[in-house]
Amino acid sequence: MKFLDQLQSAQSRHQSMLCVGLDPDLAKLPGNMQGKPEAIFDFCAAIVDATHDLVMAFKPQIAYFAGCGAESQLERLMQHMKKVAPHVPIILDAKRGDIGATAQQYAKEAFDRYGADAVTLSPFMGFDTIEPYLAYPDKGVFLLCRTSNPGGSDLQARRLADIEGQPMLYEHLAQLANGPWNTNGQLGLVVGATFPQEIERVRQLAPHLPLLIPGVGAQGGDAKATVKAGWGPNSPIIVNSSRAILYASSGADFAEKARAAALEVRELLEASKSV
Repeated sequence: MKFLDQLQSAQSRHQSMLCVGLDPDLAKLPGNMQGKPEAIFDFCAAIVDATHDLVMAFKPQIAYFAGCGAESQLERLMQHMKKVAPHVPIILDAKRGDIGATAQQYAKEAFDRYGADAVTLSPFMGFDTIEPYLAYPDKGVFLLCRTSNPGGSDLQARRLADIEGQPMLYEHLAQLANGPWNTNGQLGLVVGATFPQEIERVRQLAPHLPLLIPGVGAQGGDAKATVKAGWGPNSPIIVNSSRAILYASSGADFAEKARAAALEVRELLEASKSV
């Protein structure tokens, strides 16, 4: 099944726009798991087990695994997610960006080694850094477009003087993704929830591309404004929440509390469709 079909199926099946980000911070793990790299799989698997019927996607962030030498646990986790929730797509948050043979190896890492259904990339070295991933016809690719961090404005909000209309860089990226770069039909964009006006602008430029929207929850993004700006019946959004769900409790009930937090966010997002 192609990635976009997976997204649509999971959204419909679970009535959800929620993506749970899996960012296992050793200092924040509950109880006797805290500070133990070997506990990363157990923690993340428990979150997956508690929330998989509430989500549109899962998004493991590779740095939280690689930073403490837990890549093998990420491999186990990917296999676990495929077993427990085979209908829920997995977006590997890697933000890779390199050329030629190196990009081919990164694509192999994401899709062959880890078995991800989609990956996040940095597009700022140009189309040839994206092309090797698009050679996988069923896999999704999300390009950083208008990110939620304050420093994103350093480049993304700059106008391009040599292009007609002088669009901002993020606007130009949205146009490229909606047009000539989308060679496998599975391209999407990352737009931060902290910039709802920019979400609306990206949606105007890319009416039907899936938007991966981080920043709801701990980063302060507004769920209602996010849905209003980006969602439509034929315009999918994947709204990511990580810390607010993962660390809803530091006790033995962490998975139960994570489920409650995920349910609350999912219901808020769904209710925002009609606001």
